Amino acid sequence: MPSTAIIDLSAIPEAQREAVAALLREHEELKGERVSLKEIIKRLEHLVAELNQAVHGKRSEKLSEDDRQLAFEDLEIAVAEAEEKQETQAPSESRPRRAARRNRGNLPKDLPRIERVIEPDSLQCPCGCGEMHKIGEDRTERLDIVPAQLRVLVTVRPKYACRACTDGVTQASAPAHLIDGGLPTEGAIAHVLISKYADHLPLYRQSRILARSGIEIHRSTLADWVGTAAFHLGPVVDRLAEHLKTSTKLFMDETTAPVLDPGRGRTKTGYLWALARDDRSWGGDDPPGVVFFYAPGRAGENAEKILRGFDGTLQLDGYQGYNRLTRPTRKGGDPVRVAHCWAHARRKLKEVFDRDGSEIAAEGLRRIAEFYKIEADIRGTAPGQRLSARQARTAPLVTEFGEWLQQQRLRISAKSRLGRSSLTYIHRHWDGLQTFLHDGRVEIDSNSVENLIRPIALNRKNALFAGHDEGGRAWGRIASLIETAKINGVEPFAYLKATLEAIAAGHPQGRIDELLPWNFKSSS
Repeated sequence: MPSTAIIDLSAIPEAQREAVAALLREHEELKGERVSLKEIIKRLEHLVAELNQAVHGKRSEKLSEDDRQLAFEDLEIAVAEAEEKQETQAPSESRPRRAARRNRGNLPKDLPRIERVIEPDSLQCPCGCGEMHKIGEDRTERLDIVPAQLRVLVTVRPKYACRACTDGVTQASAPAHLIDGGLPTEGAIAHVLISKYADHLPLYRQSRILARSGIEIHRSTLADWVGTAAFHLGPVVDRLAEHLKTSTKLFMDETTAPVLDPGRGRTKTGYLWALARDDRSWGGDDPPGVVFFYAPGRAGENAEKILRGFDGTLQLDGYQGYNRLTRPTRKGGDPVRVAHCWAHARRKLKEVFDRDGSEIAAEGLRRIAEFYKIEADIRGTAPGQRLSARQARTAPLVTEFGEWLQQQRLRISAKSRLGRSSLTYIHRHWDGLQTFLHDGRVEIDSNSVENLIRPIALNRKNALFAGHDEGGRAWGRIASLIETAKINGVEPFAYLKATLEAIAAGHPQGRIDELLPWNFKSSS
């Protein structure tokens, strides 16, 4: 195993030294672990190497203070997730528990306390002497967060013993927590997740917001909470993806996810690939959902990997990377049937019209508008009705559009803006643009998935970039649950809080479908 260069902690801003030191300690501790942990060790070796680059790189490659905040944030999330994986894989009898970052003594006295007393199932002495008497209690305080309110949940577990004998003390078991011995409740963790991935607040900004209420919680502590949650929510997201891929029709799209590249002192372009199901427009029985898969690039092999196990119709734009999915040599399934997007075709013509005022582009837009008028009339009807209406009303218009298209391509130079970017684009995807005419379940465009990735773009705008590839993966994982909850009419905070509580309480793996967003039932 390659040795790692020593990091001079004095070269790191004081606020980040503790986090870097913890990462280095974790790295050293893992070196002597068993063979089954080699993957985690390799991962942490890579993270330490990136820290070395960030600290010891050339002056032009070093990061600004804001850049470092985001870089360390996602590195620490990755470390927390790796630590949780290590502890989960280790045998229970020898499983080490890492020290929780509790910020002891930092809970203001004026915060409201909600006491919950957990009594034993029975106060009768086992020897039959009668009812036991309280001799003491254990009290623990954890920070709980509810929207617009901070409070402290106090768990009280009285101890009881018999005055007539010495057969022992009776006390209720401590409730299970996602972070054993840690400060936050599952509600507090859910609030941090929602703030970061739905409300677009990086952790260092959340830390400042909490400080205004007298709660001093360092960004690295919040990162520890997020990493732990990301690990435990992973199986739920994996099951969500499996559920979507059993469908016969899905949407797919990709959007950029800028990721910090410490080695170059700037960002690189990662991608979040969205795989979505939305059958509401024709009354389908399957609930809508979306999963975001992070990948460091836009190569079509990423889409092929994501879609392993899916055989059906895929609605998408005209990106050529998807072409490999239609080939007989496709890995992971049969060739998919492609339904291309008329909204993209319309957009190509609109760009030319806005720039040049082209009459040909205007005519193309007018013809496509006729398709959409029919779609508005049949939206919400059953697939059979949609198919009949399209065959009777839309198909003749599409045939006429195809004839018009070929006439214009003969008139317009293929090198012109109109010929190259609009007419040729539509011609190249003509077969896929007609798929909706033969299947009443297929949409005329892929706007459904584009609407689902808009929050990703908003997060990108507010948070600027992910601090690390690992942060991109966590971003996609948590965003999948948040956006799926939203499109199913489920309040994301309530869902994540309940789900984390269920996981902490040992929710069985065999019933993981109960934790999918569309199965959530609010108790309030």
